[in-house]
Amino acid sequence: MIKKLKLRKLKIAEQIILVLFIAVIAPMTISAIIVNNVNQHAVRAQLQNTALLIANMISDEIDFFDSTVNGELNQLNTQLKYLPRYKEEAFLNDVLKQSTLFEEAFIVSSKEDFDKIDKENLTKHIITIGLPTYDGRYLGVTFKVDQVKSNLFRSMEEERRQIYVIGKDNELIASHNYTQDVFTKSIKLLPKKLKVDEAVIYGDIKNQPLAYLKKSNVDATIIVNTTQGITREHISYNRDKIILTLIISALTIFFVIGLYTYYLYINIRQLFKAIIAISKGNYERKIRLLTNIFTPYEIIFLAYEFNRMVRQIQKSHQQLKKKNKMLKQLNEFRSSMIDTVSHEFRTPLTSIQGYTSRLLRQDIEIDEETKQKSLHIIKKQAERLKRLVEDLLVIPEIEGLRLNVNLDENDLYSVVENAISLVKNDSSKIIVNNVQNDGTFVLADPDRLEQVFVNLIENGLKYAPDNSEIHIDVEKTDDNVSILFKNKYEVLSKDTLNTLFGKFTRLDNTTTRTTRGTGLGLFIVKGLVEAMNGSIKLYSNEEWGFVAKVTLAKF
Repeated sequence: MIKKLKLRKLKIAEQIILVLFIAVIAPMTISAIIVNNVNQHAVRAQLQNTALLIANMISDEIDFFDSTVNGELNQLNTQLKYLPRYKEEAFLNDVLKQSTLFEEAFIVSSKEDFDKIDKENLTKHIITIGLPTYDGRYLGVTFKVDQVKSNLFRSMEEERRQIYVIGKDNELIASHNYTQDVFTKSIKLLPKKLKVDEAVIYGDIKNQPLAYLKKSNVDATIIVNTTQGITREHISYNRDKIILTLIISALTIFFVIGLYTYYLYINIRQLFKAIIAISKGNYERKIRLLTNIFTPYEIIFLAYEFNRMVRQIQKSHQQLKKKNKMLKQLNEFRSSMIDTVSHEFRTPLTSIQGYTSRLLRQDIEIDEETKQKSLHIIKKQAERLKRLVEDLLVIPEIEGLRLNVNLDENDLYSVVENAISLVKNDSSKIIVNNVQNDGTFVLADPDRLEQVFVNLIENGLKYAPDNSEIHIDVEKTDDNVSILFKNKYEVLSKDTLNTLFGKFTRLDNTTTRTTRGTGLGLFIVKGLVEAMNGSIKLYSNEEWGFVAKVTLAKF
């Protein structure tokens, strides 16, 4: 129920009650609660956060110190690799003289010997680090305790908290403001199972928090203890903050009431401006409110309904414009379709009708050669009609993205040869197939691929000048095969090339057509190639006026 009240917009009467509550009752109540409770909570939160921050700072110092030591130790190990054994001791002594960090350096024959030395050094509060050498022995170093302490606590000189760094057996490694009884108590209060790489508050005194941070990359745990003196100092500081809060609460009463009145006045003016604009015929004017907790529900509801009405009008207008555009495109498509069908179907149908009537005549005798020639022409024109119908039928599938293809292995040479054989070339133009029979296979639908090649070859035969050649070349990469269909033509601009993939688009797209065709060839080719996960690009240069490059995946 409370959640619903928070989410719903309030009415004016509810708004006034809410404002009175926020401006008068709530500040006074909050002030009383702050006096009794905020001091302790603020101190506790601040001290805990500071303890966690210090633990993380010491952790960062340990990481930096560890990386420095390991870097020097690895460098030392690398240098030992190139020294004979009888010079190792002298070399280590020279290193110790120059080092400000290492107190002792040694080489033992095995890991067990190193572990024994490490265990003995822990009892003496000496840190030992080692790593295997190139020949299976163990190189170890110990640190100067004062150097370790100065590195870890260099940023804590003025910090009054007690900080301890202990090893895996709770052995003290380094400390800041050390006292034995606090150290012993801090160790006893540690949980049995410690979280790793995360600063955690523990202990039983809330206003004197203890924090630990157990590291995973180093056998070390950091403990930070907050003293009573620090707690008392922070309580006095927060008491001053409480007094300041009471003053701010009193000022808030006047501020909230004034702010509410201001926003209410601004929003009412917005409503009046919108109504006046509508009355003057501006039906696109919207109400823009300054919405916040001070905005009444009724005003928000009124503005919302007003703007929704405007959006509906604008939406209807946009839909009407869109539908008009679609109708215009549909009308253009219908006109182009009728023009194409009537123009392209008339010639083959006339030929079929004429030669069929000739063969059916009984009043003349027709020799066998003439019959065969007439039947050949009828067959050729019927095949042309079939291709025109197939082109028209595939358009809805391409536009609706419903084109089904069966991708399979295809011998490129065979497909090109089949496509050439299907094209009837009665002109003086020569088709030059430069695709070698070298076992090149592509991934494509065999029927669709053949349809693509036939359309591109026919396109070249239509537009290439007389006595010219149409070349079919191939380019190969590791993953793809590109088939290029080239023919002579005048150089075409990029803008012209970009339009050739549209429906009913032709290079000689004029009222007097100089070539046969529907203007659908390249549109269909692009749809088929892309359905087979390929691509097609058009080029034009001085050598070849028109180049179509089809790229398919190599099988």
